[in-house]
Amino acid sequence: MTDYYCSPLGRAKDTASCTLEKVGREAVIYPWLREFEGHVLNPATGKSHICWDFMPDYWTYMDDMYDRDNWAKSKLMSSSANDIHMEWQKVSNGIDDILLKYGYKRKDRYYEFEEHRDDTIVIFCHLGVTMVMMSHLLGISAPALWHGFFLAPTSVTILNSEERIDKKAYFRCQVMGDTSHLSFNGESISNSGYYAESFNEEWQ
Repeated sequence: MTDYYCSPLGRAKDTASCTLEKVGREAVIYPWLREFEGHVLNPATGKSHICWDFMPDYWTYMDDMYDRDNWAKSKLMSSSANDIHMEWQKVSNGIDDILLKYGYKRKDRYYEFEEHRDDTIVIFCHLGVTMVMMSHLLGISAPALWHGFFLAPTSVTILNSEERIDKKAYFRCQVMGDTSHLSFNGESISNSGYYAESFNEEWQ
């Protein structure tokens, strides 16, 4: 592995510590890798609510929530006391700055580079912010990823750069939310944040 990066939150640091101790390395801590911040007005309850967890009938009818460039400026996201668009830009700029260290510069919706590199960077962070980074890299709205995919705690997601045209790269997700390392070692897989076939009266 080339370099390691980590969220400043304790749970991410704890997860990272096992790997870092084994390989004798330290991780660079970035504040923007903490769980994605921002609360919006929940239309179901009228209360402040985390911006990336809504019931389907409260967001799927809003076309702008599927807009890869403008979801953070949507009516629902604009109800936040925080600036969701600014938080999105902070994460997008953060991952672009990391990639620039390895020679990959953002241009429009892809990346340019002068020479191919085989670096592997490892990031220890959280479900919400991971989806925001993937939104930026893959050109998919973050709400579509937040509500359509699940990442179990300590799962592994892998993105690779495809460089089929000289000096141009685009990212493709190779593995998402893999937990085989847990199964292989007889560890249980947490379903924290996963609500398949569950019913919560709080939302009614």
